[in-house]
Amino acid sequence: MKRREIINRLLAAGYHKARDIGDHTIYKKAGCRPVPVPRHREINENLSKAILKQAGLIK
Repeated sequence: MKRREIINRLLAAGYHKARDIGDHTIYKKAGCRPVPVPRHREINENLSKAILKQAGLIK
């Protein structure tokens, strides 16, 4: 999955860009854990599922 797709899904769910740290961008939403997204064009299928699961967008 492309990084841009993950970011668009997070933004649509109400997350906002909190900060850039090293190789990751951190997205936050009130009442939820911060979600780190690595800065790669393509993100591995398993990692993209883990990111979306951590954000509560999939089960």
